[in-house]
Amino acid sequence: MATTTTSSTPVSSNPPPPLIPPDRPAYPPTRAEPIRERLHGVEVADPFRWLEDVKSVEVQAWMKAEDDLTRGVLKSLPERDAIAARLKELFYIDSVSAPIHRKGRYFYSRRHATKEKSVIYWRQGKQGEEKVLFDPNTWSEDGSISLGSWHPSWDGQRVAYKVQQNNSDEATMHVLDVATNKKSAVDVIEGAKYAGASWTPTGDGFYYVWLPTDPSIPVADRPGYAEVRFHKLGEDPKKDRVIRERTGDPSTFVDVSLSKDGRFLLLYVHHGWSSSDVYFRDLRKPGQPSPDRPLAVGQSAHYSVDVHKDRFYVHTDEGAPRYRVFEVNPDQPERAKWKEVIAEHPEATLESSSIIGGTLTLSYLKNAASLVELRSLEGKLVRELPLPGIGTVGGPIGLPDEDEAYFSFESYTAPPEIHATSVKTGKTELYAKIQVPVDPSPFTVEQAFFPSKDGTRVSMFIVRRKDMPRDGSTQTLLYGYGGFQISHSPHFISSVYPWLERGGTFAVANLRGGGEYGEDWHKAGMLLKKQNTFDDFIAAAEYLVREKYTRPEHLAIQGGSNGGLLVGAAMTQRPDLFSAVICAVPLLDMVRYHLFGSGKTWISEYGSADDPAQFKALFGYSPYHHVKPGTKYPALLLLSADSDDRVDPLHARKFAAALQASSTGGPVLLRIEKNAGHGGADLVRSAVEKGADQYAFALAWTRGNKP
Repeated sequence: MATTTTSSTPVSSNPPPPLIPPDRPAYPPTRAEPIRERLHGVEVADPFRWLEDVKSVEVQAWMKAEDDLTRGVLKSLPERDAIAARLKELFYIDSVSAPIHRKGRYFYSRRHATKEKSVIYWRQGKQGEEKVLFDPNTWSEDGSISLGSWHPSWDGQRVAYKVQQNNSDEATMHVLDVATNKKSAVDVIEGAKYAGASWTPTGDGFYYVWLPTDPSIPVADRPGYAEVRFHKLGEDPKKDRVIRERTGDPSTFVDVSLSKDGRFLLLYVHHGWSSSDVYFRDLRKPGQPSPDRPLAVGQSAHYSVDVHKDRFYVHTDEGAPRYRVFEVNPDQPERAKWKEVIAEHPEATLESSSIIGGTLTLSYLKNAASLVELRSLEGKLVRELPLPGIGTVGGPIGLPDEDEAYFSFESYTAPPEIHATSVKTGKTELYAKIQVPVDPSPFTVEQAFFPSKDGTRVSMFIVRRKDMPRDGSTQTLLYGYGGFQISHSPHFISSVYPWLERGGTFAVANLRGGGEYGEDWHKAGMLLKKQNTFDDFIAAAEYLVREKYTRPEHLAIQGGSNGGLLVGAAMTQRPDLFSAVICAVPLLDMVRYHLFGSGKTWISEYGSADDPAQFKALFGYSPYHHVKPGTKYPALLLLSADSDDRVDPLHARKFAAALQASSTGGPVLLRIEKNAGHGGADLVRSAVEKGADQYAFALAWTRGNKP
């Protein structure tokens, strides 16, 4: 039980704020309220809870004042305009994606140096005329209407696609006829936030996940109302047949997939990021022996299934934290009858498996870099995919009954390139290469390994000029994430080149909570063990200082979303170790996070303050609750988005208010992106402006705290 006490007269719940140093701006007035709750016997203060109400006129005025102040400060920073000019050169470029083949038609996206958003094209045959499928640049004058995911039917005749306002997660699904480029007026599905489209072989309909848009249902509870439905083209979506009822549990996700031949329907219930259940239906045998048969249910493991020639190929970490693959006869789905075809690799994590050209394509991470193997369906090695170097592979993508496949390759110093390969012969050729105006030759990439607080060996990539001295004088930007099984392997990040070109070092730490080293690595950084993630990140920073890559006064840290929580925890636990912090779309109030946005779906990852043991862990590191008056905190740039419906922007607002009232260190700035969701605005110009602000800020406050 929680008891909340408030006063009708706003008073400060903290000692008077310290005098503002000369390099800190005069912040907008922010009142504090003496709100306190007793949770599991612990008194928890929440003086800025009033900032949770975004509809309040007072909160809106406060947000505008904060954003105006921040943009004024950022605009005046040295080199900000020069960085923006360089980012325009890097971002306004031409590029193309690997094609998706559907019965003679090829679908792909293309970026143009003259456009703000990518355009989706199609061709009839590889050498056919290029035709526009979608051009989101024409959908709105201000660019606020975005294209979400898109899904061509197997026959290539139609495409289901999602339209999103302000690049938010909320979406409406539409259907387009490819040949005529006409949008159906009937096939319009509201509540497509979590929807994909798993098409029937004949293209007459698709299975999808539907979410109610009823405003009376709290946003945090809506995932528990998700249903699997089937939409038949030409019929009213409001009458779509429900295939699987809602779970009633907002901490779960549901998903659906229909095999390419239309025989097997796979139904998933994901328990956050901790485990998944899989059921299936043989649509050729309706109702036998029951509508849904369990394939893997009630296990503490993850499962994904490919279907090929009446066999299931199950990719799972059950009994194998680095993952393995089983072949399953759907007529005998009992666990004892499963046959292992790919054993757990002793040194690499099997991130994904798929069937292309009748061959198992296995994508591994070994020491956080890509390794791709092709094996027979019985598990015999056919070949290792030749790669240009140490980096990251996207894909391969292709069809189970076609020989041709495509994959991308990139690294910190190699811009993305796409290769076409023959599964049968292994012949590989360059399909497309992105031309980015950078010279990577002056830079080198190192991989370092270091001990965390408890002795665990952690890895980190370090990108720097070859001639930079190791005397601690280099401005360094350290990035991290550490959660939700997400891996960070070497990617080409064009936005970081203005930093590198100015002599900066860029580092990426592979923290516990991520997926680089398998499910055990993930579990070691979640729930009651989340502090390990922060310890790993702090140890990465200490390594950079100890090995004289940099010093604290030259060290900035950066993270977004779960990574925003990471840098928020790092700066409140070790304010002496960093000079600047860039914290984007973050979670920061970990006592109340599950009450807002998609928070309840993350309970399996973080825990809930409703549970006594989990509350103790959450409150033990919650950044908002560990801001101490009179502490010299690093300079902080908080990046928020006005239409973020995933992580509620209240976290950034409350943290900004708490630090502005308490810090004796650098400035605390809150930048609010307009017409933007959790991933920002999908406009190049917006990315340029945001990138220029971030890197100018980091540069300014890693020069000995003297901008």
